[in-house]
Amino acid sequence: MKRFLVSNRDDNNTRLILVIFLAMILGLVVTVAKPVSAQNQHVLVAKIEGPVTPAMASYFDRIIQEAESSNAQAALIVLDTPGGAVDVTLDIVQSFRNASIPVIIYIGPAGAQAASAGSVITAAAHAAGMAPETVIGAASPVDGSGADIEETLFQKITEDLKATMRNLVERRGEDAVVLAESMIDEARAVTSKEALEVGLIDAVAVDVDDLLQQLDGKVVEVDGQQVTLETAGASQESFSLNPIERILHALSNPLLIGLLMTIGVQAILIEISNPGGWAAGFIGVLCLGMALYGLGTLPANWLGLGLIVLAFILFLLEVKTPTTGILAVAGAITFLAGLLVLFNSPGTPDFARISLSGAIGITLFTTVFFIFLVTKAVQAQQKIPITGAEGMVGMTGLVRYDLVANDKVSGLYQGTVLVNGELWTAMADEEITTDEQVVVKGVDGFTIRVKRISI
Repeated sequence: MKRFLVSNRDDNNTRLILVIFLAMILGLVVTVAKPVSAQNQHVLVAKIEGPVTPAMASYFDRIIQEAESSNAQAALIVLDTPGGAVDVTLDIVQSFRNASIPVIIYIGPAGAQAASAGSVITAAAHAAGMAPETVIGAASPVDGSGADIEETLFQKITEDLKATMRNLVERRGEDAVVLAESMIDEARAVTSKEALEVGLIDAVAVDVDDLLQQLDGKVVEVDGQQVTLETAGASQESFSLNPIERILHALSNPLLIGLLMTIGVQAILIEISNPGGWAAGFIGVLCLGMALYGLGTLPANWLGLGLIVLAFILFLLEVKTPTTGILAVAGAITFLAGLLVLFNSPGTPDFARISLSGAIGITLFTTVFFIFLVTKAVQAQQKIPITGAEGMVGMTGLVRYDLVANDKVSGLYQGTVLVNGELWTAMADEEITTDEQVVVKGVDGFTIRVKRISI
């Protein structure tokens, strides 16, 4: 009996130890699993400001790919844009609609806008919010020079954009569709409060944290499947532009494009006037290439580029032809007009315009530097050589051996002259005696032509 009781007690102790061990293992698993689960509960947050450019489209593609590969809850884009090219906008729309994770657009901070192409991008997102005091809309299309489009073509583009907007916002109700169409037909723009009232957006939030709280639990359709957003407790991970995207996106600034064109032309002229190097030429080609890329992203009037080329021709003629500054003034005026026509044609959006003060500043810098550069180059070409045989012309010398009649060359006199520390065979049209001063009039191989200096 005693032996049985001992055995029973041992069994109980064994069971107790086993339960404690299993509980420890389970606790360890839960402890490890929680951080892993929490790690997956995150939202990638990107911020971008400026026109809709190919660099922006590339940036959006990357954040979607990164969000998909990291199993993020969503990709959230804080957007502030005045608009941009239609083709780039449609590429972004396609990227959003083909994403396998929710894409959220937040128009912010206060004072930001999603104008023109920005309103289409916002409509393409699976969920959208706006900060107070922000604006969305004004999506009427213009042509590549910023001017109004010919009526038939305008109608075609407008109808196409309206159909695109209907596809994107019909899930939000009839009022949202009407508003979206009026943004294109009538260039209508609305506030965040007005957009929320008709259901064009899902929330008006003071910041990203507020937006994620409001969107938590919302059901959205992603790639044909219903997805419930779980964003309230998600951590935020910033996602930045890479260096190349940052540079390319910055090239949509008209002032920067004007400076790059100026520097590029000046650098190439330096290379041409001083051949043999490579740095100036490389910098010039690089600057002009970046300027042309930037022009391709903006609604620019290419007539302005022709005026800028004409201005440089006038600057060059001013240096070559003595006109007392008339051509330089004409060149400066033409250059200024070229900048304004290039970027400030009627109908050009505000983001593609260059300020008058900026255009005048670039014009003054270009005019002064270009004329200075070309003047120095011409002076260098006209300067009398100071080295080699040609550099001896005009130098004075001393006769060491009489210049006497040359039997081989009738009418010329030959002797030896000391010039610049060297003895030269010299020829003259008259007899010149030793120790007389002469001046060099020309050089023919190893013989110099001299003339007596009259006292």
